[in-house]
Amino acid sequence: MKVLVPVKRVIDYNVKVRVKADGTDVDLANVKMSMNPFDEIAVEEAVRMKEGGKATEVVVVSCGATACQETLRAALALGADRAILVESDVALQPLAVAKLLKAVVAKEAPGMVVCGKQAIDDDSNQVGQMLAALLGWPQATFASKVTLGDNNVTVTREIDGGLETLELKLPAVVTTDLRLNEPRYATLPNIMKAKKKPLETLKPDALGVDVTPRLKTLKVAEPPKRAGGVKVADVAQLVDKLKNEAKVLG
Repeated sequence: MKVLVPVKRVIDYNVKVRVKADGTDVDLANVKMSMNPFDEIAVEEAVRMKEGGKATEVVVVSCGATACQETLRAALALGADRAILVESDVALQPLAVAKLLKAVVAKEAPGMVVCGKQAIDDDSNQVGQMLAALLGWPQATFASKVTLGDNNVTVTREIDGGLETLELKLPAVVTTDLRLNEPRYATLPNIMKAKKKPLETLKPDALGVDVTPRLKTLKVAEPPKRAGGVKVADVAQLVDKLKNEAKVLG
């Protein structure tokens, strides 16, 4: 069975995000970029499926600028077999990405799509669900455990009330949560081997997908800075401040 894993290039999670002076977007100049952490977990899970004899091939795909090749090479170094870049200079929104992935799925015919539950840059948490809807495939989101069978997959997912276990018929879409696994580090030999693994480049037009943005960002702003804490002398003063300053008591 072939497993398809979408990966996204995002600002590294250790970097403090800065907003452009004109408030139009996030400043990406000279900023370290890396693979979305949830996608890294998805790659690890797919590679483990292959190592366990449940999958025959792991294909990673990224949609975006030419620089996404770095992210794909990182995924190949983690154990993926080959990569596909859907190259676009247009800023891709979740629906456009889902449509591109649907076209790639039609081309590759995987038995399963495993992707991160969300990207840490826009936090949309939409692509996995949209892709499942477009494909008409069953889906399981926020997976904390995945057990692959012959024609089905059992997924334990995290919900507000605890854990929920679902059984899906393949093909299916699964999105990974933080506690599913701990991704491995890429070794130097695997990084060198990744440079020789195949990386195919496609264009949205060739896939028959219109990626024109449907949403417009009006303004980007940093959250307001938190004010310092204040010590109060007694309960009466605390109640007074909550009532008259914070306005949280009637």
